[in-house]
Amino acid sequence: MAIKDKVVLITGASSGIGEATAKQLAAEGAKVVLGSRRETKLQQIVNDIEQAGGTATYRVTDVTKRADSQALVQLAKDTYGQVDVLFLNAGLMPNSPLSALHVDEWDQMVDVNLKGVMYGIAAVLPDFTAQKHGQIIATSSVAGLKAYPGGAIYGATKWAVKDLMEVLRMESAQEKTHIRTTTIYPAAIQSELLDTITDNSTAQDAQDLYDAYQISPQRIADVVAYAINQPEDTTVNEMTVGPSIQSW
Repeated sequence: MAIKDKVVLITGASSGIGEATAKQLAAEGAKVVLGSRRETKLQQIVNDIEQAGGTATYRVTDVTKRADSQALVQLAKDTYGQVDVLFLNAGLMPNSPLSALHVDEWDQMVDVNLKGVMYGIAAVLPDFTAQKHGQIIATSSVAGLKAYPGGAIYGATKWAVKDLMEVLRMESAQEKTHIRTTTIYPAAIQSELLDTITDNSTAQDAQDLYDAYQISPQRIADVVAYAINQPEDTTVNEMTVGPSIQSW
């Protein structure tokens, strides 16, 4: 399997999609390097992986700080000698109507959802370019494919991730650096995203929707594993994943 022995970095790794993916890839033989802001959660996930016979390490990481992304990449190189895959999964979704003017939350979403992806790419790109192989996977959202009332800023950051990843794919092809890219567009996936919504009406609407439709983050872990498992000459560029009963 292509996953075995690959060194995979995961941001937003302390819960939800990140945690499920870390455990899935480690079970398939990857060496996983986990980053998020919550050390206690990271420690527990690493312990779980090691007790199951897998290989993992972690670093407390704030993706809004460029130096943290660089340090996470350096940890992987110091510990396992290389980096093969970077899964950029950290994200916030404090949705609200534009008229509510939650500008501080707008800033947070731009910093985490967009700058966090940019900083991750910047941290790993020199190594991927030099070694002429590597894979970058990013979590966007169905809100990065179509507009939703209440999700203007969240959607804007996720549309930006779509464009950023597509240009990265095209430039890598032109430069013949063989960097594979995959952008994932989840719909209602069980996670902690709803916990960041402070606007009461928006929070209730989102909770009702997720209560009706949400599926396990393991479904996203499975498609991440699928993308990594493809031959090195093959890029699975985009995948939209959600509940079969949700008309997103």
